[in-house]
Amino acid sequence: MSCKFAFVLRATDTGRRDERVRRAVGRAVIGAAAASLVAGLAACGTPRPAAAPSASTSGAGGFTIGLLLPDTHTARWAGSDRPLIQAKVKELCPACTVKYANASADVATQQQQMDSMIANGVRVMILDPVDYKALRPSITRAHDAGIPVVSYDRLAQGPISAYSSYDSEQIGRLQAEALLKAMGHMTHEPRIVMVNGDPVDPNTAALRKGARAVFQGRAKIVKSSYTAGWIPQNAFANMSAAIAATGPGRIDGVYSANDGLAFGILTALKAEDVSPLPPITGQDANLGAVRRIVAGEQYVTVYKSFVSEADAAAEMAVALGRGASIDGIAKDRVSNDTSKEIPAVLGTLTPVTVGTIKDTLVKDGVYTIDQICTPALRAACQKAGLTP
Repeated sequence: MSCKFAFVLRATDTGRRDERVRRAVGRAVIGAAAASLVAGLAACGTPRPAAAPSASTSGAGGFTIGLLLPDTHTARWAGSDRPLIQAKVKELCPACTVKYANASADVATQQQQMDSMIANGVRVMILDPVDYKALRPSITRAHDAGIPVVSYDRLAQGPISAYSSYDSEQIGRLQAEALLKAMGHMTHEPRIVMVNGDPVDPNTAALRKGARAVFQGRAKIVKSSYTAGWIPQNAFANMSAAIAATGPGRIDGVYSANDGLAFGILTALKAEDVSPLPPITGQDANLGAVRRIVAGEQYVTVYKSFVSEADAAAEMAVALGRGASIDGIAKDRVSNDTSKEIPAVLGTLTPVTVGTIKDTLVKDGVYTIDQICTPALRAACQKAGLTP
C-alpha cells in the first residue's frame, strides 16, 4: 500500500517556548567580532607557556566562540539550542560573540567550518559533531592550536575539553521501561519493533544498549533498524518495511529513539491502517510529540531541558575561553578514545506520559496548556486534566 504525505517542521514543534528563547532570537548576534589568531592561541585552556593575562583572558574583554551544529532538519537546533547558547554567552560575557555554523548533516562541510574557525582565531568551540569519529582530526587540529572544544549533545572522539549532554543509556532504559509498562496488559510476550537513530551518532549505540538491556527476557524484538541522519522520512521507510515483514497485526509496541522518528513511525502505521496503534516511545519532549501523547498516538517522551544543556555548554565555553577552571561547573566525568576524565555536565531526565504532562512540562514552563491544547485536542486535554 502506498501513500503520499509531507513532513512539516512547524515553529510550534521546535522545543521550549520560554521567554529566554524569544529574547535570544530577537537579539541574535549578526556577524562576529574580530579576534587575532595570536590572542586565540594565548588564551586557551590547554597547557601553554605562561603569559601575562590580557584584558580578554581576565574577563574584561570579549572573544569569539564558535558554535557548530550538525543539521537543519532537527528542529531543536535552530529553535532552541542556538538561541539559548547565544543568550547565555551574552549574559556571561557581554563583549563576546558567537560565530555560528550549521553543517547540514555533511561531515566534510563541518570539517571545513572547523578549519575556518581555527584559521580565523576563535577562542573556543562548542561542537555537536555530524560524525563523532570523522571529526577527530579537526578536533585535534583545534587542540594543537590551543582552542578548547566543548562537545555538545554527542560525545566526540579526540582531545575535547568538556561535554554537555545527558546519559543516553539511561534514556534508553527509561524509554524501554515505559514501553513495557504500556504493554503490561498483554498475556503473550510483547513483540517490539526498534527504530534506532543514526548509526554514526554515539548516542544511538548508548540508547540501544540501555533499551535492549531492559527488553532482555521481557519482550521479543521482531525487527530492528537504524535511521540515517535521524530523518523522519527514513523512520517512515524503516517502519513501513517492518510492517511488511511482520504483518500489521503482529507489532505490540515500537521503540522510537526520539520524537522526530516517532512522527515518521506514526505516519507509516497510519498509512498501513494499523489499528489499534501500538504504543510508541520518544525523547526531547517536542511540542508535536506532547500533542501526540495527549491524542493517544505516542505513549511517552523523555524530557531533557534544552536550557540546562545549553547553559552548561555556554558556561564551560566562556570559562575555557578565559582560561579559567570548569571544575565548579562540570561535576561529572565521561570517557572517549582520548581520555577517561573529561569534565561533563549530564542533565536530569524525566519520562513524560499523558498523566504527567501538567506536573512536568507545564509546571516547568516548557509549554502552556494553550500551546498544547489545540481546538482538535480540547476533549482529550480535558480528559487528561490539562485545563487552566
